[in-house]
Amino acid sequence: MRPATAPDALPHRHVLTVPTGPGAVRVARETAERALAEWGIDEHHPAVGPALPVLGELVADSVRHAAALSPQTTALHAAGPDCLAPAVHDRHPHRPALTGPHATGPGGPATVLELTHAAGGTVVVRGDADGPGKSVRGTLPLRTGP
Repeated sequence: MRPATAPDALPHRHVLTVPTGPGAVRVARETAERALAEWGIDEHHPAVGPALPVLGELVADSVRHAAALSPQTTALHAAGPDCLAPAVHDRHPHRPALTGPHATGPGGPATVLELTHAAGGTVVVRGDADGPGKSVRGTLPLRTGP
């Protein structure tokens, strides 16, 4: 069964908007940890291991690359019975490459891709319908077995 990937379709959602600057990654990760605990998703679940670093990298990318044009970054944590969906939105027009030579190297999109794909998940970048911003969303399956 393919996991639902649209955060709007998932029963658990938490949205956090933070200033695009120092401390954003820490606040987003801590908030995600609390939300997952509230939803009954154990911190030791195999999907949580990659989900938190994916969220952290996405927020860090916004801080590094979008702060000049996007004073705020929105982190979305969503979960359902079969997946976790960490996502980040900012109002900067640049859409990171998820394939090719620009998606390689330490940190950023390469780390997000590596962690997500290793967990059997996906990553997508979607532009805003109303302007230059974008959302980058990962989907990680919540498996109960191998």
